[in-house]
Amino acid sequence: MPQHRSWQNTNDRYGALSKALHWITALGIIAMIPLGKIANEAAYDTAEALAQKAWLFQIHKTLGVALFFLALIRIGWMLSQHKPAPLHPERRLETFLAELVHWLLYGALALVPLSGWIHHAASAGFAPILWPFGQGLPFVPVDLTVSEAFGALHGLSVKLLVGSLVLHIAGAVKHAVIDKDDTLARMVPGKTVTPLAEAPHPDSRLALVATALIWVAAGGLSFALENRHGPDAGAAAPAVETVEPVAVTVAPDAQAELWQVQEGTLTLSIRQFGQAVGGAFADWQAQIAFDPEVSEGVMGHVAVDIAIGSLTLGTVTDQALGADYFDAANHPGARFSGDIFAVADGFEARGTLDLRGVTLPLTLPFALEISEGVGTASGKVVLDRRGFGIGDSMTDEGQLGFEVEVGFDLIARQP
Repeated sequence: MPQHRSWQNTNDRYGALSKALHWITALGIIAMIPLGKIANEAAYDTAEALAQKAWLFQIHKTLGVALFFLALIRIGWMLSQHKPAPLHPERRLETFLAELVHWLLYGALALVPLSGWIHHAASAGFAPILWPFGQGLPFVPVDLTVSEAFGALHGLSVKLLVGSLVLHIAGAVKHAVIDKDDTLARMVPGKTVTPLAEAPHPDSRLALVATALIWVAAGGLSFALENRHGPDAGAAAPAVETVEPVAVTVAPDAQAELWQVQEGTLTLSIRQFGQAVGGAFADWQAQIAFDPEVSEGVMGHVAVDIAIGSLTLGTVTDQALGADYFDAANHPGARFSGDIFAVADGFEARGTLDLRGVTLPLTLPFALEISEGVGTASGKVVLDRRGFGIGDSMTDEGQLGFEVEVGFDLIARQP
């Protein structure tokens, strides 16, 4: 028999490197599962609580990324090594189940952190990973649907990991207590094992196929459930404030007409823990009266009504709509209305913003191009959330920025 180095596997036992990777991974799993649960259930009603929650998630995510790369090393090493021969090859069902559980564990070790990483990269913002290489991933768009789908896959794969881990531990205990064989001793440093004769290994292809089917089914189930029963499924839709028709007022000599909005977006961006978090309002309506022939004074009027409950803001949507922030339950609508003026570098809408029960003056600069009766407009304005009582408990700008950037793009057609 050829001589093997101590860090390599032999027919009798696992080598030193396999053992080290095994036990380091085990310690990581033992730390990660409760850490993730604690972070998820932690409160965030005060600045101190939110900082604690973010810190827990940062540690969880950073360790998760480290475990992902460790899992890749472990799987690569496992594939390159001779596997110790089964102690009871005649027990075909038991050997098959052991192979199946091992492959499920290997899959979970890679898929659990990877799905969590994609969930984080697609949402951006809350609790960044503690490393200097950025928060995104190649080919992963910042998209709420992608984030939620992989968040669901992450949750389901954690359950499969826990189930596989329980079966793995139960098998080890069974071998140590009932069979009293060397199965567990093979992976424990310093333990002596009985030498085995060379023996053919059972065909593991069936276990691999079964493992692949289980993971494909798990992935399909998580994506199907996310599409059918999204995070807000079954919940009462937020009430939309009833808005009276806008009284459009223009200059007496202006022949302003109501332009018909064809399409547009209304976006919002904040900074949380130094990271930009972008979102959008899905439900809003704009009434625009505008006369491009007016050269001085009021050219028209704009009124925009926004359903606050239609906001999506990455993984912090629920937090943003809560009582401490937009308070969508008690203030479901917002309105901006103002007169339109031409200025040196474009146009301005000067009026007021009614948000969360507070009305403040607001000037919205924007650019406008008109071609063949179609107007394309875009603009943005920076607000101070504190003026509207949003996030009053968040006094640390490093945790939640005071400035909120609101932007719009729209296309409207002249009658």
